Amino acid sequence: MSKDAKKNPFISHGIAAQNRKARHDYKILSTLEAGIVLRGVEVKSLRLGRAQLTEAWAGERDGELYLFNMYIPEYQGGVLSRFETRGARKLLIKRNQRRQLFHAIARERQTLVPLDVFFNDRGLAKVTIGIAEGKQKADKRHAAAERDWQRDKARLLRNR
Repeated sequence: MSKDAKKNPFISHGIAAQNRKARHDYKILSTLEAGIVLRGVEVKSLRLGRAQLTEAWAGERDGELYLFNMYIPEYQGGVLSRFETRGARKLLIKRNQRRQLFHAIARERQTLVPLDVFFNDRGLAKVTIGIAEGKQKADKRHAAAERDWQRDKARLLRNR
């Protein structure tokens, strides 16, 4: 293969999109992996790694679990099929898990936050959903101070 040959831009497995802000804004109590229902052109666009999860959230609609406001840009590969870039996308989880999640949302005042979208070893798109509680401003400051202290401590021990 020559140096000029283009590398394949598609993600065959691994992380396609990440919500890094979620770990700052929420205290993640537990996580679960869910499948996601996508059309073919949505998968192609997702494999390019341009999706965004920063404003996305998961919730209930008609007794099912959906992912709302996840941005997947339109695929520019000459496909005539169009889709909603921020449409609701159904998440696939077991009935028992769904019941527990809806209970956590309704009674325990927790929220469902998408943490990342990835392709597993079989090439299927999956979403990591975090069951989370919102952080207050003081909690965020405490976490930042703890991070700074850990960094300074590591620097002091390294320079010893």
